Amino acid sequence: MSSDLTFIGLFLEASFIVQLVMLTLLGVSIASWTFIFQRSRALSSAREEMRQFEDKFWSGADLNRLYQELTANESLNGMGSIFCSGFKEFVRLRKSNTSTNGIVDGTYRAMRVAMSREIEGLESRLSFLATAGSISPYIGLFGTVWGIMNAFIALGEVQQATLAMVAPGIAEALIATAIGFLQRSPR
Repeated sequence: MSSDLTFIGLFLEASFIVQLVMLTLLGVSIASWTFIFQRSRALSSAREEMRQFEDKFWSGADLNRLYQELTANESLNGMGSIFCSGFKEFVRLRKSNTSTNGIVDGTYRAMRVAMSREIEGLESRLSFLATAGSISPYIGLFGTVWGIMNAFIALGEVQQATLAMVAPGIAEALIATAIGFLQRSPR
């Protein structure tokens, strides 16, 4: 084994399996950070849209006019979408001479469905992030076990073992664990 103890040197000298583990963890890390930034932007945008909608809604303007303004917008989402779903159902039920309780129940149901869709959109990719955070340490640990196993196999093949022969193999193995634990760190 080489005695190049730099990260790149250890990666290049690692066995194929350990390299594959490190590359997998690197790929999961890149995807995770991409999704984190994407979700952060989506939540910021949703907060801003919510503030704008609340300002319009509580301004005392006519709800019919607000509904017309919102439905004219092609990219309707957030609280505006929930409002429009409820308002549309309200108008439909009111025209069909449904009882007051029926109108309220139907409107509530339509708004709950729209809210569920909005929440689903905001929570997209969260299951990937949770899974990546949960399994990454174990993938890294697998790389460690594999690397240490290879280091001991290499030690068994020589007459006289020295620390210089063992250190690179152990260091290579522990890098896989470190990368796996970096995935698990609190965000």
